Amino acid sequence: MEFPPCPASLKSIQHFLKLAQEHDSRDVVIAYWARLYALQVGLKASSQTAEETKLLLAIMDWLEQLKKQQVDNEAITNDIAAQAHIENYALKLFLYADKQDREENFGKNVVKAYYSSGVLYDILLTFGELSEEALHNRKYAKYKAAYIHNCLKNGETPIPGPFPDDESAGFEGDGSNANGAASVTPPDNPAGDSPPENVQPEEPTPPSTPAAHITPPTAEEVLNNPNKLPSPPVDEEKPGGFVPYVPNAQQNAGMYNPIVPIVGVQITPDQMIKAQKYCKYAGSALNYDDVKSAIENLQKALKLLSTGSE
Repeated sequence: MEFPPCPASLKSIQHFLKLAQEHDSRDVVIAYWARLYALQVGLKASSQTAEETKLLLAIMDWLEQLKKQQVDNEAITNDIAAQAHIENYALKLFLYADKQDREENFGKNVVKAYYSSGVLYDILLTFGELSEEALHNRKYAKYKAAYIHNCLKNGETPIPGPFPDDESAGFEGDGSNANGAASVTPPDNPAGDSPPENVQPEEPTPPSTPAAHITPPTAEEVLNNPNKLPSPPVDEEKPGGFVPYVPNAQQNAGMYNPIVPIVGVQITPDQMIKAQKYCKYAGSALNYDDVKSAIENLQKALKLLSTGSE
């Protein structure tokens, strides 16, 4: 479907519309929720000009048609499944970009991955407030996208990985806008609304270590095949608090706390939804071999269903 051009007055939704267009054939779930969020932001920003109305009505029509076509797609019809799907996708991009960044494989593919991850975290605002981890990843991704983009543009070598405390002041204040749209664009970006378009991922520069002779996967390969996702660094600080799970006997002893069910407990619909959400989060954690988080979320769901309280 051809959409009318986006007027300058709705520049704040261009990021989301572009992301949707890039995923029309790759991931219809991302395309759907990106356009839905663009519509929500656009309706608030619209001054009801003819150009704005034409675009917003076209988005509405597309959303209605797709929802009818995807009636069996739970990630479109169910908010909990949709949130889990988008969170997985955003984290997948974030971990890929962070891995390449720390290994000094700078290029437009890393900028694009960081940038798209930040936009996806904005879209997650559709479902309510972001978790502390998501907020951190969102700010970090946006700042890193802008920082690496500008370094490459100016012929400078970016600093890999997290910044020292005295150099991260700009990061702490970046991307904290509740609506998200106003803080997405990297500064000094000629395109104004996203990193360079239709860029083929560059061949990364191999680090000096022997293990780095293996060419890392591109962002495109990671998105199409989750098994290509590189493992996050183990001995460094993990953005967003991601810590690989290393089981041991002492840790397991304190992790498995027996839950005593309460006879006749009544579970409310809200509690049922929350338990489902914990189960979704557990599934998401297992996608990234984060067994500890999976266990914690399953225990929360079990306790809620067994006792009616957290």
